[in-house]
Amino acid sequence: MKSFFRFAILALTLVAVALVSALTAMRFAIHGQEVKVPVITGLTPADATRAVANLGLQIEVERQYYSPQIPEGRIMTQLPLPGTKVRRGWQLRVAQSLGPQRVAIPDVTSQSERAAEWNLRRRGLDLASTAEMQLPGFPADQVLAQSPPANANQVAAPKTSLLITVPPDPPAYVMPNFAGQPLGSVSLILQDAGYKLGNVTMAPAAANTLPNPTPSISIIPAQPSPASIIVTQTPPAGQKVLAGATVNFEVR
Repeated sequence: MKSFFRFAILALTLVAVALVSALTAMRFAIHGQEVKVPVITGLTPADATRAVANLGLQIEVERQYYSPQIPEGRIMTQLPLPGTKVRRGWQLRVAQSLGPQRVAIPDVTSQSERAAEWNLRRRGLDLASTAEMQLPGFPADQVLAQSPPANANQVAAPKTSLLITVPPDPPAYVMPNFAGQPLGSVSLILQDAGYKLGNVTMAPAAANTLPNPTPSISIIPAQPSPASIIVTQTPPAGQKVLAGATVNFEVR
């Protein structure tokens, strides 16, 4: 019986030792395949590929950007970062520099906004933003200034902002009171002031208030004439209106 217990304890001990050995071997195997990511920024992709080949790593160029600081063809950024532990066979993702911006910035001042945008886009440039400005003496829809200026170099991003002229706001006036005046004379006043005569309608006739009204007689409605007197107006008196506004009247 004692020999049986001794055999069981020995068997369990051997199993435990085997498990510990397997875990240790697995741990060494896993960590033995890990490597530290080296610094590859500043290298060309070909040089970086050779530099990481003995570590079992690979290089993939994911992006390309313009850069006035980093020469063309050199690696700008890398992921994972240097010093990161990765397994062999890992792929390092990098961004490559295109060097300084080589697209010539055209001079689009004095052009219309549409023409300027077309000239920018056909050179591979983007319109970043537009600002508007009222400037007396200058025609509307004209490029006053641009940023970057024409023929600028060392531009990091191919985007251009424009300053465009817009027409000035039309002058505004306070609408006078035309009630009680003849339509003909008011029409001349509006014409001289640059306003437009709109709809002219007859005011409804007053209701018959007699106790014994006489039978109604069909009468042809009167039509507005230059002698008609203005009763109401739209826009009303005192309202602020722009030059060229249309004014409607009700007359009797």
